[in-house]
Amino acid sequence: MKENLVLIGNGMAGMRTIEELLKLAPEKYNITVFGEEPYGNYNRIMLSPVLANEKTIDEIMLNDEQWYKDNGIGLLKGIEATEIDRVNRDVVGSDGTRVPYDRLIIATGSTSFMLPLPGADKYGVIGFRDIVDVDTMVEASQQFKKAVVIGGDLLGLEAANGLMKQGMDVTVVHLMDSLMERQLDKPAAAMLKKSLEERGMNFLLEHVTDEILGEERVTGLRFKNGEEIDTDLVVMAVGIKPNFTLAQESGLHCERGIVVNDTMQTFDPNIYAVGECVQHRGTTYGLVAPLFEQAKVAANHLAEYGIGRYEGTVTSTKLKVTGIDLFSAGDFTGDETTDELVFQDKATGTYKKLIVKDNRILGSVLYGDTVDGTWYFQLMKEGTDISAFRNTILFGQAHLGDSGHGEETRVAAMPDDAEICGCNGVCKGNIVKAITDDKLFTLDDVRSHTKASASCGSCTGLVESLLAHTVGGDYEEAPSKKPMCGCTSHTHEEVRKGIFEQELKTMDAVRSYFGWTTPDGCPACRNALNYYLLSSWPIDYQDDPQSRFINERAHGNIQKDGTYSVVPRMFGGLCTPSDLRTIADVADKYEVPEMKVTGGQRIDMFGVKKENLPDMWKDLTDAGFVSGHAYGKAMRTVKTCVGDAWCRFGTQNSTGLGVKLEELTWGSWMPHKFKLAVSGCPRNCAEATIKDFGVVCVDSGYELHIGGNGGIKVRVTDLLCKVETEEEVLEYCGAFCQLYREDAHYLERTAPWVERVGLAKVKEAVVDDAEQRKALYERFKISQVEPQKDPWKNVADGNNTEEFTPIKLAG
Repeated sequence: MKENLVLIGNGMAGMRTIEELLKLAPEKYNITVFGEEPYGNYNRIMLSPVLANEKTIDEIMLNDEQWYKDNGIGLLKGIEATEIDRVNRDVVGSDGTRVPYDRLIIATGSTSFMLPLPGADKYGVIGFRDIVDVDTMVEASQQFKKAVVIGGDLLGLEAANGLMKQGMDVTVVHLMDSLMERQLDKPAAAMLKKSLEERGMNFLLEHVTDEILGEERVTGLRFKNGEEIDTDLVVMAVGIKPNFTLAQESGLHCERGIVVNDTMQTFDPNIYAVGECVQHRGTTYGLVAPLFEQAKVAANHLAEYGIGRYEGTVTSTKLKVTGIDLFSAGDFTGDETTDELVFQDKATGTYKKLIVKDNRILGSVLYGDTVDGTWYFQLMKEGTDISAFRNTILFGQAHLGDSGHGEETRVAAMPDDAEICGCNGVCKGNIVKAITDDKLFTLDDVRSHTKASASCGSCTGLVESLLAHTVGGDYEEAPSKKPMCGCTSHTHEEVRKGIFEQELKTMDAVRSYFGWTTPDGCPACRNALNYYLLSSWPIDYQDDPQSRFINERAHGNIQKDGTYSVVPRMFGGLCTPSDLRTIADVADKYEVPEMKVTGGQRIDMFGVKKENLPDMWKDLTDAGFVSGHAYGKAMRTVKTCVGDAWCRFGTQNSTGLGVKLEELTWGSWMPHKFKLAVSGCPRNCAEATIKDFGVVCVDSGYELHIGGNGGIKVRVTDLLCKVETEEEVLEYCGAFCQLYREDAHYLERTAPWVERVGLAKVKEAVVDDAEQRKALYERFKISQVEPQKDPWKNVADGNNTEEFTPIKLAG
């Protein structure tokens, strides 16, 4: 028989818990929801656009009444829960309804904090928290003209903006000497005030309200300094307070909120609590991202999976006040032990400030240009050492280059027809429409509705940035805490750590240990798990071809017409007349329609039918060629120049060194594609400083460079170190490759990986610690034993040919 689950509170946190629970255990509970308001579940963040006539109530509904019926949920709308009988396990409603529970969720949210002023009970004095408040303000704007908003933080400014849009003359009264002092420093607050004044908003800063004037209805305010102001409406927007009265009356332990543990349980194990009414580890939260994380954990335990934990959230605030973009995170004031990095351009209305200590970001505040806010926030959360790019960090991630994902910081400026997801042909406008129309909040939601980011994953950053920009308000999903996929609540780091520490050597073992919600996983996690197991246990783990993209399964790049391209490996770009004759003969034999010399100094043959691949490979391998791995998340090429063998500027044998590097690294499976280059002198003809690993030969030895990218947004490498011998180049290269293989997320290029973990971490492991470097190098060489068994030859010899055998249709 189903157990009874009762939810008190029909808001965003509580209903998110129900939605997550329905994904995990849709048949486990009979669910009843007490909703004090006479509506379904709506997006409270979007009340400001409703007040400003930019949205309607219907447009901000997350779950309408039909959704509750479709999911078999009893919605007691307009009925307040007035008593929790913990002895008999009943919840009593304001209409006398008694609903029994086996498990109870309290999600009573928060209430507007109303200043205890004389006259605060008069008509026309309201908070700004729900639809009724919005209706009251709209009704007042149709009868009256003057409004005062008490509170100069985000909520107050949004209320003031909405009332201005309704045609009212609005004055904002604020206790402090600058606006939004918890989110902005004084220069940014001054710029905001000036801009809002230009739009018609009035301000009285450093004013303390003493009394609300009027008989039955408000007519004005009197301040402590004796000044008075006329008004027909007073909106108190001075903050919120957790609403835990009902929980406290029922005997649950409460302090500043309902005290919960890391599983979101209260002191009564049958009762869970989530949202703004909760106090977790001494902290209460008012932003959406933490509440949704809490909801996922609570649902995990209600479904009896028992593996979710909520450990708190580092939050940032990304805001838009009347068309002005603002961003802040962490400590943006600093002290005598910190440094301030500041950029300000009053003409363009741009202001950026970073607080830095020991080359690590402690906080940031941005005004006007906030596109790099999420990047600064990630650097702050992960404690990245910014010393390598400190002198240019204020110019943003796009200035540094970002491994071909520069658009993710400029996604808001893209046209609607700009393609975001190339795999599935999804444009920006389609994604924005889905987020808006279907009330999407998470990456998984966007993937399931639009398929964007659901295939190769390379556009994930773009989709996340677009999601954050479109949802706006205070939504910010913490990248470091995001699960691998919808099958698990565990992050990439947690899974990789578990695989190694628990010696998990099969995908079934991983899924069992971490409690995967789907027995066979999904395309995203299967591919990632296959790579993580392969890189952790290169000898013990058997590679699973079905957990690879089609290119890797077929050992060739599929083209848009369904044919394949074949790229034989040419070590260091070298070839002989015999090699060229073989390639020409093979191209003639299999009627290759087009050939091209690639940027990686190889020859690509296009238009090959899949069924011809094994025979074509046999002819190539018989002549001594091996796969060029142009199709894989693997080591691709080593680009070289001729070096001192022929060039009058060459300082070292760059071609010979390039061949040695390629012989060392070819076949290596990586988190993403990986390219190398060796330039024979600082003129850098082989473009070594935009490769994942690059070598620049100089008179005294070799400069080693890492983390470059030559994609859409070029990222110049970071200098790792300088060495004297070719043997050292090989050792440092192998160690760097292995560190990247063991530490990076699947589908993460070296450039964003280096930016995420910091150049200092890489140098510490590869340069400073000789013992660790040698251990990494040895592990890399061991891991190369299996991958350097050429997959082309394996198929050419008659193994695993079923992938290439056409299906014959009957008749």
